[in-house]
Amino acid sequence: MESVTAEAVSKDRMVSATVNARGEIAELKFHTDKYRSMAPAELASAVTEVIERARRDVAQQVSEAMRGLVPGDSAAREQAVAGDPSALLEELGLGKVNPPA
Repeated sequence: MESVTAEAVSKDRMVSATVNARGEIAELKFHTDKYRSMAPAELASAVTEVIERARRDVAQQVSEAMRGLVPGDSAAREQAVAGDPSALLEELGLGKVNPPA
């Protein structure tokens, strides 16, 4: 799982982002110098968009890889893989897990 990465490239191919399995930015590249003439908000939006797209892609890869490892029925498993383990915990008899105070 540690080797899973995803890359996204902006529509205009100006910037690309690669993220690792934890969703952390592993690489950010500018392929043109178009960013120099962009308004700060426009540049921020372009960078944020490629990072978020790469994060969604890597999350999907991780979810697919984990799908067979999570116990329970398919609905509870799907919720757990999507980030909400409550139904799976209930199904396994673990009830609600309260965070430490």
